[in-house]
This record gives sequence, C-alpha cells and structure tokens, in this order.
Amino acid sequence: MKILFIGDIVSSAGRDAVARYVYEIKEKENIDLCIANCENSAGGFGVTRTILEELSRSGVDAFTTGNHVYSKKDVVELLTDNEFDIIRPYNLSPQDPGRGYMILTARGGEKVAVINLLGQLFIDMPMSNPFEAVNDALAEVKDKAKYILLDFHADATSEKRAMGYMLDGKVSAVLGTHTHVQTADAQVLPNGTAYITDVGMCGAFHSVLGAKIDVATSRFITSVGKKYEAAEGEAQFCAVILTLSENGRAEKIKRIFKTDKLSF
Repeated sequence: MKILFIGDIVSSAGRDAVARYVYEIKEKENIDLCIANCENSAGGFGVTRTILEELSRSGVDAFTTGNHVYSKKDVVELLTDNEFDIIRPYNLSPQDPGRGYMILTARGGEKVAVINLLGQLFIDMPMSNPFEAVNDALAEVKDKAKYILLDFHADATSEKRAMGYMLDGKVSAVLGTHTHVQTADAQVLPNGTAYITDVGMCGAFHSVLGAKIDVATSRFITSVGKKYEAAEGEAQFCAVILTLSENGRAEKIKRIFKTDKLSF
C-alpha cells in the first residue's frame, strides 16, 4: 500500500503545484490513495466547493483541514453533505459541523482510516485535549480499517513529537501539518509508525509561509500590519509517500519537495 499525503495547500500557487505534480507522482510511484490538507487553499484561509472540485480533478482523493476549517461560508455544507471526503479536527466541539475522521477505500479495496486533530499549543480555538481525544477516535475506527493515518495540525514541534511517540505502533502514520515548513525528520518510529513533524507547504516558494514577503515582515515591524495577501510566482510542492505493510505498519516514509529548479 502506497499513500501520497500532501501538506498544506496555500492559495492558487499551491493548487497549481498540485495540478502540476500529483498525477506524475501517482503514476511514477504507483500510489493507491492521495490525501491533502486543504485548509489554506482558498486565498490562504479555508476552502470552497469550487476549489475542492479543482483539487479533485488534480488527483486528490480526500481532504483534511485544521484551524481555518470554518473560514468560508459554504464549508458547513461541504463537511456534511458527503459529496467530498473531507474532515475537520476531531477534537473540536461535537456541536461543530462535520466529522473528525473518515474511512476511505484505496485502490485495491483496502480500507484506510484518516483522523484529523488540532494541537492545543499556540492555537486559539475551543478544543478538547488532543492526547485524550485521539483515544476516542481510535476506538471508533479500529474495527473499520487496517490502516490508520493521523493528520496532526499543530504548531509546537514538541507536541507533534509527543503525539508521534504516544501513537507509535497504534497507527500507520502521524503526519504533522500547519507550520508550512517541511522538516527533515521523516522516519519510521521503533514500533512501526511513520512520522514527520511537518509535511510542508504547497504554495509560493519565495514567500513567508505562503504570504507575500513584505506583508509578513510588516507584521513583525509595526503594530499596523498589512492585510494578508497570498504570494504568487514559482511554486513549491511538499508531500510524503508512505509505504505500508499488510499488517498496517509503515515500511518507509519518503519526503518530496519540488520546485521548478529543485527536487528531492
């Protein structure tokens, strides 16, 4: 089983990168399922129906989100009408629209459970403790799928690392998102769980986390920061490829980073 997981897609530059690279990677690597975090895909905040349709045409099968999940008005319908496989963080309020996990069918018929969680450090949203909530989520999915992936949308490196080790051997992969900078620690943990602190971003290469450089720097210089504007130009594509064994554990995790001039 091989799964392509794409990091935070930011604005049109990120969507263009997905359109450019996904089908090429899926064919070359013999990918069985493609999942992407789409919470920044609409101008840096949220997602829309039109964008989900676009990303689906580009080869993405299912979508996770994060703290910007409710930024666009039509997302409530998207999260509840089952037209798309899209989830919101499991540890948000049970009263919030949407679901916190999904069961997908990969090419070949294998079932894959995907859980979405929000980190509690430095993220100002009402949520329950992710380290407690994940146990409830695992109890819900354990008999529904052999393979279990967690998109842990969190800010603090320590929080992500702790989650990875806590779930080592219990899930197929713990994949960090949210901070937009791909980390160099992709590894299979001792008990067979693939892990990376942050998968990285699909968005403008010359940017600050997808934003225009002058806009981002102004916020560190003056109290009257400029309004967020997504950067354009040369795009980068960040993802990981998971190779999973028949027992549900990981054999390998491979980082992907691509631009027009750089690829590894």
